[in-house]
Amino acid sequence: MLNIVEYDIVFQEVPTEISLALTVAGCPLMCRGCSRADTWKKEKGTPLTDDFLAGLLESYKGLISCVLFMGGEWQPSALLSALKQIRHSGLKTALYTGLDAIPSSLQAELTYLKTGPWIMELGGLDIPTTNQRFIDCTNGEVLNHLFWRNYE
Repeated sequence: MLNIVEYDIVFQEVPTEISLALTVAGCPLMCRGCSRADTWKKEKGTPLTDDFLAGLLESYKGLISCVLFMGGEWQPSALLSALKQIRHSGLKTALYTGLDAIPSSLQAELTYLKTGPWIMELGGLDIPTTNQRFIDCTNGEVLNHLFWRNYE
């Protein structure tokens, strides 16, 4: 079962979407320089049951267009179940992962996918030199340019 450390409405992580971001506990990657090292312990947070997720979706109905998971790919069956529930509710889905690739079964349920580990020297999605990629899963287009506000 996925544990959710926190959730919040975000505007920048998925360009053109108002997203409910769910931060998942237990990331096994432990990237050097991670801004969320406080979430590495898998026991932290609240279990993401079907009822808890349904309650969140109902609470934010009409206010969000997407649900973003910040991690969770290390429990693919639990994440897959949640993604299907979200898509069934008519919302878009997104995942931020530090992996370069995820199982195709997960990717099939995603609208957007951010891949690649955090490498401090390469920067994040807002820097053209990043190793990370933000992908529109509906057509395979890499959308990194949407994050480059200070670059022409």
